[in-house]
Amino acid sequence: MSTGLMGIGMADLLADTRPSGYRPKAKRVLQVFCPGAASHLDLWDYKPELIKHHGQPLPGEEEMVSFQGKNGNLMRSPWDFQRRGQCGKHLSSLLPQLGEFADEMAFVHSMHSKSNTHGPGCLFMNTGFVQEGFPSAGSWMSYALGRENDNLPTYVAIPDVRGEPPNGKANWNSGFLPAQHQGVSINAANPIRNLKLPVGISLEKEEASRDFLRMLNRKHLAERAGDSELAARMASYELAARMQLAAPEVSDLGRESRSTHRAYGTDDSNALKAAYARNCLLARRFLEHGVRYVTLYCGSRASGVDGLMNWDAHKTLKSDYERHAPILDQPTAALLRDMKQRGLLDDTLVLWTTEFGRMPTHQAGTVGRDHNPDAFTTWMLGAGVKGGVSYGATDPFGRRAVQDKATVWDFYATVLHLLGLDHESVSFYHNGIDRRLTDVHGHVIDPILA
Repeated sequence: MSTGLMGIGMADLLADTRPSGYRPKAKRVLQVFCPGAASHLDLWDYKPELIKHHGQPLPGEEEMVSFQGKNGNLMRSPWDFQRRGQCGKHLSSLLPQLGEFADEMAFVHSMHSKSNTHGPGCLFMNTGFVQEGFPSAGSWMSYALGRENDNLPTYVAIPDVRGEPPNGKANWNSGFLPAQHQGVSINAANPIRNLKLPVGISLEKEEASRDFLRMLNRKHLAERAGDSELAARMASYELAARMQLAAPEVSDLGRESRSTHRAYGTDDSNALKAAYARNCLLARRFLEHGVRYVTLYCGSRASGVDGLMNWDAHKTLKSDYERHAPILDQPTAALLRDMKQRGLLDDTLVLWTTEFGRMPTHQAGTVGRDHNPDAFTTWMLGAGVKGGVSYGATDPFGRRAVQDKATVWDFYATVLHLLGLDHESVSFYHNGIDRRLTDVHGHVIDPILA
């Protein structure tokens, strides 16, 4: 009974949230997230004026104090930028393999954040709010679209082997949405526990026990109509039972060919790169088996040494990024190539995100960059995206977004649109307010749509 009612509710929701006559381009989303505020100025946002005026004060902000203190003079990127693809987009030589996709990427160069602190910044990029307790983007997609595979979660978060990102599980929490929409955290190094049947329990006995428990639970729920938390708990346990059969197959990377493992770099001598490569391969397997939303993290929370565990290069930008970039580049590019060859990019939307940008100056007394919430870059690729284009711009030094300024809410309004959803209609009534991923803001970024 509850399953039927949930299905009716989902059908009504989709009828209300999909624009009339609009055919969705994407069925699922892959989000690659680089925690630590990966520098737009050293990866994606080419600034000739920064090269020209290297070593000079930033005009108008000569005594600027930012997150960690006083800033020094302008600092050019230590890496050359090269024209890539038919579009001629200047991209950093740090990411040579990802640069191969320049003609398929749509860059948003005018992003800015409400926070200059990693934890709230990650939450803002992932949930649209700087405070904890709000649903993540993946949870909203799960709520709005429902399951494509009844035996797997709709939303999977794959943390880096080095640890969780700043603010941890709050980045994939379901907030006030029903609990079944929270992300399931799993990576290739830590498979799902307790999937095997106990010794002496046959599959037939297990299935009989599940059927009996299901009957008792449905009766219990029928006596407590409207208890969404109980229904969500039941759905979560039933999904866990079904995952006992489906998850081991999906997470078995041994089913992949030797050439596939080599392309991703799963046996690379760099243990961190190999671990991230296995996570990339796991992400592809989840996507092709019907998981709606996968967030793949490259980097973890901050450590006692800035820039060691993630992209937070306060003091030693060059050595930090020459450690992180190879981990990101080959495995992520291999993932995109693999998805393209399998036709997954035809109906999968790929996002690259981070929480904010970095300063065009060096941090006083260092050769690193401080936090910059006033400018950063994201990009999209895949289903429904116009490749080889750039939207918005920062000033000549990359200090601030100045042209066609874009918000996190605009970003997700566009994501929802590509999934066939109206961001103003995907809402949930909570504490007297119809809450949305885009809050009371957001506009679809039309110029990056195919």
